[in-house]
Amino acid sequence: MKQLRKLRDLKGYSLLAPDGEIGRIEQIYFDDRQWIVRYFVVHTGSWLLGRDVLIAPQLLKGVDAENKRIAVALSREQVENCPPISSERPVSRHYEMEYRRHYGLPIYWEASAYSMPATPAPVPLSTEPIAKPENPHLRDSAEVMGYPIQARDGELGHIVDFVLDEDTWDIRYLVVDTGHWWPGKKVLVAPAWITGVDWALQAINVDLAQEAIRTAPPYDPDHAVRHDDEVHLFAHYRTPMQAADASETAGQDAA
Repeated sequence: MKQLRKLRDLKGYSLLAPDGEIGRIEQIYFDDRQWIVRYFVVHTGSWLLGRDVLIAPQLLKGVDAENKRIAVALSREQVENCPPISSERPVSRHYEMEYRRHYGLPIYWEASAYSMPATPAPVPLSTEPIAKPENPHLRDSAEVMGYPIQARDGELGHIVDFVLDEDTWDIRYLVVDTGHWWPGKKVLVAPAWITGVDWALQAINVDLAQEAIRTAPPYDPDHAVRHDDEVHLFAHYRTPMQAADASETAGQDAA
């Protein structure tokens, strides 16, 4: 049964390899075109001198929400030998190539990379030089928190969280605090409604009117997002095809 998870809840979850704990989730890197999680940023603590490492969602085996931990399909030795993250931001395509070679993961930006090995395994790094990195379209979740949401007729609030689909690790919704416009109200905004992101001005534009947001179903972070909530939300914005799609996700949970 698919689950929806709030990023704020996942922060602090421990990642467990068969031979011990790797570390705890700090944030995510997501693709700003497809709105999907590409990597979890994990703080390793003392065993790797506090080094941060990236863990791709394909390496996760399952979420244990009760104990706030996630099993991973790799060893601590593999993590220790992984190419270290540069302090450069964002993560370069060069680093991604080295990272995916290390874990034997497919290159997701290539058209042929639709599947991954059943059991990820390290592979030798190529001796061939890698081309100069291009814009990787990866964004740091910590960077985006607080970005304002710009409706067609003005600003309507700012991002305070992400709701993630555990099955695909898509960003299902942005959680928006409407702030002083409608104090105390939070709403969900789907990436499908985003018309563009101005990274220079640090603002996200949506194809919604302020009044539609004002009258939208409120979001309560303390309660699960159910399929009926999603249907109601999409119906409010008059997107029946998406509402029908949401109705197939019964049992999802953002608690």
